[in-house]
Amino acid sequence: MKKRFLSVAAGVLAVSAMLAGCGGSGATKNESSADNQSSAAESKADTPAASGDALRLINGKIEIDEQLKKVAAKYKEKTGQEVVIESLGGGVNIQGQIKSYKAADNMPDIFVIGGDGDYANWTDAVADLSDTEFAKNTDFAYKDKESGKVVGFPYAVEGYGITYNADILEKAGIDPASLTNYEAFKAAFEKLDGMKDELGIQAVASVAAESGQMYWSTGNHLFGYYYTGGLDRGDTKYFDMAMKGELDDKRLGEFADMAELLFKYADPQVLISGTYDDQLALWAQGKTAFITQGNWIDPSLPTYNVTFKTGLLPLAFTKDNMTKILADCPSWWCVYKDGKNVEGAKAFLDYLATDAEAQEILVKEAGMISPYKSSTIEPGTPLALSLKKYVDAGETSSWSWSNMPEGLAQNALGLVFESFAKGDITKEQFITVMKSTMAEYIAQNKK
Repeated sequence: MKKRFLSVAAGVLAVSAMLAGCGGSGATKNESSADNQSSAAESKADTPAASGDALRLINGKIEIDEQLKKVAAKYKEKTGQEVVIESLGGGVNIQGQIKSYKAADNMPDIFVIGGDGDYANWTDAVADLSDTEFAKNTDFAYKDKESGKVVGFPYAVEGYGITYNADILEKAGIDPASLTNYEAFKAAFEKLDGMKDELGIQAVASVAAESGQMYWSTGNHLFGYYYTGGLDRGDTKYFDMAMKGELDDKRLGEFADMAELLFKYADPQVLISGTYDDQLALWAQGKTAFITQGNWIDPSLPTYNVTFKTGLLPLAFTKDNMTKILADCPSWWCVYKDGKNVEGAKAFLDYLATDAEAQEILVKEAGMISPYKSSTIEPGTPLALSLKKYVDAGETSSWSWSNMPEGLAQNALGLVFESFAKGDITKEQFITVMKSTMAEYIAQNKK
């Protein structure tokens, strides 16, 4: 994998270097808490697992760490079973970390996968969860494509696109419901940019594109709209093309227009060197009208004492109207079949899905939408409520990006976005490099 990474990365960086003389600007990578977090996480591979009979769960959504630990504490009170939550996030290579645990004979009882690309690493290591209570209670479980067995536990339905500060838009006389295509966004961005002083904002949008830590936001989430934005659920035609190394010229051109718009009106420092925390703080402090994140930021809003109204919109990059938002399971939890307490791990997952108190914490406090039919808990956080309106109305498109080959965003696409954000390549060159990068990565990673 390292050779493949170096090949693609070298190609992208070589193009950037050649084009730097055309007015591109450089950037210094931010030595942030996420960098430190990544280093700390990497050092844990050889640490011993939780002592005694404790279950150990690897969570890939660090923003719900506190809530999961609260649920784990409730579970211990009820059953006596300790569950240790180990949350990885920021710039951490989560799959790489889990592989390090496996190599060190230190596998957790429960670990996270993000889709087909990740699952391919663990097909022989996961337990069959088809006999669990949760599996009978959801349509969002992850199933092995060949056997049809349930192997992944869905803990939430999430959605993303572009999140807005409703108070700022109202002051500017912009109706968020009107932002359904590229031209509408362009007009709104231009208007907001001309009113920055009046509105008290620093930039129109908070966007972060530094590839070392934010590849998941650009190469996964933003480019995920190219794959399925505006399409009916299950429509994967553009994703299927991409997995053959081909990108649609018209659609990619429209997507590039939106990327250029986002980068042009973003805060430049956060754009080229900001971490997730930097990106969130800028928007949460009311200094931008938009942020390119989803409802998972709900649990963080109280930290910034956010009082303004907010909501979610599809990243409508097309010239035609786009009214569907991308919503799906962000990832799934698998049980390590060779763990010491497989049945105990299954029991904990069933508890998460069926216990009213556990669901209350995950939905109300963690800002999630439950994937479980029996759950009657309504979300109480603003972005989850906004997302649920799309879900209830059937106005959602599925995620395909989670089924990309492992490392595509981190090792290839994120680098292209960073080069574009820094001005090292033009929009036309972004299109050309994105096509060649996709084709090369797919060709080199064919099995």
